[in-house]
Amino acid sequence: MFRPLALFIGLRYTKAKRKNGFISFISLISMIGLTLGVAVLITVLSVMNGFDREIKSRILGMIPQAAVMSSDIISDWQPLAERIKTENKDVQAIAPFIQLQGMLTAQGQVAGIMVTGIEPEYEKQVSIVDEHMTAGSIDNLKAGEFGIVLGESMVYSMGLQLGDQVTLVLPEATPSAAGVIPRFKRFTLVGVFHINKEIDDVMGFVQMRDAGVMLRLPEGAQGLRMKLDDIFTAPKVANNAVNIDPMRLHSTDWTQTHGSLFGAIQMEKAMIGLLLFLIVVVAAFNIVSSLVMLVTDKKSDIAILKTFGASPKLIMQVFMVQGMIIGVIGTVVGTALGVTLAVFVNDIVVGISSVFGVSLFDGSVYPVDFLPSEVQVLDVVMIMTASFLLSFLMTVYPALRASRIEPAQTLRYE
Repeated sequence: MFRPLALFIGLRYTKAKRKNGFISFISLISMIGLTLGVAVLITVLSVMNGFDREIKSRILGMIPQAAVMSSDIISDWQPLAERIKTENKDVQAIAPFIQLQGMLTAQGQVAGIMVTGIEPEYEKQVSIVDEHMTAGSIDNLKAGEFGIVLGESMVYSMGLQLGDQVTLVLPEATPSAAGVIPRFKRFTLVGVFHINKEIDDVMGFVQMRDAGVMLRLPEGAQGLRMKLDDIFTAPKVANNAVNIDPMRLHSTDWTQTHGSLFGAIQMEKAMIGLLLFLIVVVAAFNIVSSLVMLVTDKKSDIAILKTFGASPKLIMQVFMVQGMIIGVIGTVVGTALGVTLAVFVNDIVVGISSVFGVSLFDGSVYPVDFLPSEVQVLDVVMIMTASFLLSFLMTVYPALRASRIEPAQTLRYE
């Protein structure tokens, strides 16, 4: 089998036992360092991707990705929804809503709440709330029955159970013969959902017509909520929807309400990735030191090769082959280890938690009660490419130094 001479000699040098065991030890440390650096970088970025995915799916699954609202009631919301879907191909589904804010009282407890009036049939197409019901169902919200669906943490803090009565108090006051009294209505708890503590504590759902009755509005919707194929088209889609009736409609989207949160997540991922990449850089610099010592150890061999006609280019290639072997093995093993850790990281955390009897992720503190992970092929390819390139660059100086060795001066003292 044909093999280039530089590759043949480089592989022989790599396999051969060296008189100076310290050089072999430094080469092994370089390889292990590169392996661990690549593995840690892939694992941590995958966990960051997992958190980003979970926060997006949970928060953007509950808040409108894009919405249009009217200063008055939209009685003809269905034709408007069809027109928005027709003119915007990114829109998957549309659901009507009415929003109201107030206080919820039950069992002597009082809590602020943001209630959304929904049509369950349409809401299930744009929201994840139906997928996260722990008791009851949003289908139990029927017009005229004044049912309410609340978050699990609010239900727990108020000591409620399905079928219990709660009172929703609105800030609007109603004049009467007895004076000004707040507007309130009793609702029956018909469902409980669990997303995360921040959402569970502040959100509730009622049937849209019941919300309209509370606000004394005619039949219809205050706004239309949209679910999109690509969330980054939200501003454009919302503006296009407003242009249908600009005198009547105004828009909002997730970039206005939660854009800073997701921007911070992306910046955090970039900074953590940069800091962890320094581990790979430090490991790659060890390749330089191991190759420099190897060149010093092999001066006589290099001189003999040159006397037999080896060119400086061939000598460079020989030592670059050795450096790249360290880089390739370290990168490939590190990638395999990193992907494996990223896939099973939650199982590892669960195992550690069970062994030591501690909960590392408390759902009441963190947005999720597990360690999410998502391996993205682009991240893995970028890390492998950067590691290969860095390993190659680290071989240039030692290889160049080896190519400049003068045979006569070296062999004079042998």
